[in-house]
Amino acid sequence: MIDFKSTFKMAINSLRINKMRSALTSLGIIIGVSAVIIMLGIGTGASQKVKENMESMGSNIITIRSSSAKTGGVRQGFDTRPSITLKDAIEIEKTAYNIDAVAVASSEAKQLMYGNQNWATTVYGISESYLYIKNYEITNGRSFLPEDSRNYAKVAIIGATVANELFGDLDPINRVIRIGNIPFKVIGVLKAKGQMGPMDQDDLVFIPITTAQRKVFGTNFPGTVKMILVKGENANSLNKLEKEISEILSARHHLGKNQEKDFEIRNSAEFQERMQSTVQVFSILLASIASVSLLVGGIGIMNIMLVSVTERTKEIGIRMAIGANVQDIRLQFLLESFLLSMIGGMIGIAAGIIGAESIRLFSENMTPVVTIGSIMMSLGFSALVGIGFGYYPAYKASLLNPIDALRYE
Repeated sequence: MIDFKSTFKMAINSLRINKMRSALTSLGIIIGVSAVIIMLGIGTGASQKVKENMESMGSNIITIRSSSAKTGGVRQGFDTRPSITLKDAIEIEKTAYNIDAVAVASSEAKQLMYGNQNWATTVYGISESYLYIKNYEITNGRSFLPEDSRNYAKVAIIGATVANELFGDLDPINRVIRIGNIPFKVIGVLKAKGQMGPMDQDDLVFIPITTAQRKVFGTNFPGTVKMILVKGENANSLNKLEKEISEILSARHHLGKNQEKDFEIRNSAEFQERMQSTVQVFSILLASIASVSLLVGGIGIMNIMLVSVTERTKEIGIRMAIGANVQDIRLQFLLESFLLSMIGGMIGIAAGIIGAESIRLFSENMTPVVTIGSIMMSLGFSALVGIGFGYYPAYKASLLNPIDALRYE
């Protein structure tokens, strides 16, 4: 019968006697585990950041835009063949099922002026539901009212960047800015959303869609809009809703089954899934690269344990001579390897958490998130490395002949 308690004590004593060698042996595991913790933290943080950015732009959204025109067989890009209208949006809202809200929008780059300040930005003509669909909040002032669109009101809601550039510390509410040469009264300021990649989500101005069409943008195609946004009740209904919208627009635009569609439909759920999938692959790649350090650490443990077996051949012979069996010898060396790996793993976890927090403090773009799952996985890998790479040296030690071992010098 294996005496686990005494074998464990002997393994601990052996590690204590060779403190420096034990510390250096564990160093590879420490580096490997800390690298895995940091890399998984970076991947998790990036995934959460992508999710937050997607949610800040709105969720469960289907976007309909005019398709591209062709000139000499060359596609010119979105909106070069205006075909989407305000009436299309009204029909979708009336006819389609599982809809939470519908909005329309058009946009153009414009120069803004207030007093001696000016700023170039993007001006959006929108319907009232747009702010809700895209998750914009008003922090100061009010949102658009139905009568603003009906009366072609010259009122504007501005983003935080525009408010800062034009007004500085002044309260923008009820002040008059000029969009191009047209005066608009500021009725609201949006809550800041921040950057999403290279795009500043606060550098914009919203005005009523009817005002934009009649007084600001101008168009050769009256009634057309650049996009229709449809917010579904939930993500599961988007594919069915997308098909339904396609049928509604095909009927309204008198398109046959085999005719090329004059509109494009984009599903936000599919885009979000692709982004999340890309980030997950990135996280796995980072963790895989970091895991190489764990492999190197395991090879280091095996190497040192093999040397230890050679150095302690006589000790093994004495233990066998006084009654230790094959399982006792094997367990002792396996425990030493396991303990080296686990001690290194726990120190590596602490170092990884400190490293991840340091990155969070000193980097604006990376915000690593260390999870319990990543800690448990790293600890589990440490245990596997200790057992896996410690088994062969333990097996080799247990096969020594007691008589030959006692004679070994």
